[in-house]
Amino acid sequence: MLPAGGDAPVFAEPWQAEAFAMTVALHDKGLFSWNEWAEALSAEVKKQGAASDGHDYYEHWLAALENLLSAKGVTGKSDVDALAAAWERAAHATPHGKPILLENDPRPVG
Repeated sequence: MLPAGGDAPVFAEPWQAEAFAMTVALHDKGLFSWNEWAEALSAEVKKQGAASDGHDYYEHWLAALENLLSAKGVTGKSDVDALAAAWERAAHATPHGKPILLENDPRPVG
């Protein structure tokens, strides 16, 4: 989402920039075309309905990327869910003010 003015940040949170960059990198590696991406994102927004103020845009973006990776056979939903849960556990196990590292997960994946 581009800001109305030049001074506002493009992304509200760092994970949004990471999801954007990951999508561009996967496209650049030839994993999917922009048409495939547009169809996946459009389907996700239509399926879940988007907030009129756009605050949930990157949640739809991330869900579309997860679905496209699954459809392409790169990873399955259960793998994505397991990794997301591991990051959540790592976040809860990390002291305030310290970087969240996946190695902080008390129950490592795999």
